Amino acid sequence: MSDYDNDSPPPVLPQQPQYLPRPSGAGRWVFMFLFFALAGLLLMGGWFLSSIGEAMDSLAAPTDLYTETIVRSGDTAQRIAIVPVTGVITSYGLSAEQNMVTSIKKQFDLAAADERIKAVVLRIDSPGGEVLASDEIHNAIVEFQADTGKPVIASMGGMAASGGYYVAAPCRLIVANKLTITGSIGVIMQSINFHGLMDKVGVEAVTFKSGANKDMLSPFNPPEATSDEQQKILQDFIDSTYEQFAGIVETGREKKGHRETKHATELVADWKDYADGRILTGAQALELGMVDKLGNLDAAIRLAEDVSGIPEDTARLVRHDPPVDILGLFSLFTKSSTPPAGSTVKVDLGLNPISLRPGLPYYIAPHLFAQ
Repeated sequence: MSDYDNDSPPPVLPQQPQYLPRPSGAGRWVFMFLFFALAGLLLMGGWFLSSIGEAMDSLAAPTDLYTETIVRSGDTAQRIAIVPVTGVITSYGLSAEQNMVTSIKKQFDLAAADERIKAVVLRIDSPGGEVLASDEIHNAIVEFQADTGKPVIASMGGMAASGGYYVAAPCRLIVANKLTITGSIGVIMQSINFHGLMDKVGVEAVTFKSGANKDMLSPFNPPEATSDEQQKILQDFIDSTYEQFAGIVETGREKKGHRETKHATELVADWKDYADGRILTGAQALELGMVDKLGNLDAAIRLAEDVSGIPEDTARLVRHDPPVDILGLFSLFTKSSTPPAGSTVKVDLGLNPISLRPGLPYYIAPHLFAQ
């Protein structure tokens, strides 16, 4: 018989102690690897972001990386540069360095520095633009011809009116198509008046000024508030700016000095009778002595070759394209096309305040470009 009866519980045997396996060194190595890998990624990420920032800064900064484009093959030692003046002439652009005036000046600098370039063809297709911007381009052309002796031949496209003619005037010769829209010699300055609209909605402007004429052309004053003195001030300003334009035309068209050439025509005696803001065709402008020859761009190029002593149809035509402002373009594309809630509502009054800035004088034919 057993020492234990059937009613007794089974004996409890002592349990053997269980030992956990000692961790090996592999875990520590994995931890250290992950730690240093993460630190390396952080360091590399900082360097990468810094490089991206520097690259973006270089894109935003002004650059001289103009690209030379070959427009027509020809004698590489006998070149003619094509400089386009397209659209409204303005000093505004994507940035202070990327605008029409700066770009055109730079292209003339490149043409001056390249001894292989014997002449420049200024290709104009513009209704004109800002007074100051037009004058800066005009001065750049005058200085280029005086400093280098290289001729600039103006080639008028579909339109070269007002400021478009202003920049053509100093060129040695002007070529226009017989149907080119040109002329429109004059000055315009506009102001939008909201006084009647403000009266209807019950809004009144409060103005503090240092002098009686400080708020001339204010859009909030009633038109009848413009005094006789203010009207004379504004008209004198317009007349002075117009005389500047007329003087540029007369000086540029004088047949002496740089225009002493068999191809040049002279202004007729009564040309100012037609300089009252009216538009002219290229054929009419030729009759008035405001252009020298009728023809297209090819005719202007052949004329440039002739004046420069280059055999006909042998010159290589080049164009210097400005660098693209990536950040400026990106900022344009990132603007939302849908205005957020609470934003200003734009009312289309049939005006174009971006192209014609109120209170700014223009050498422009405003009826020639679409709204």
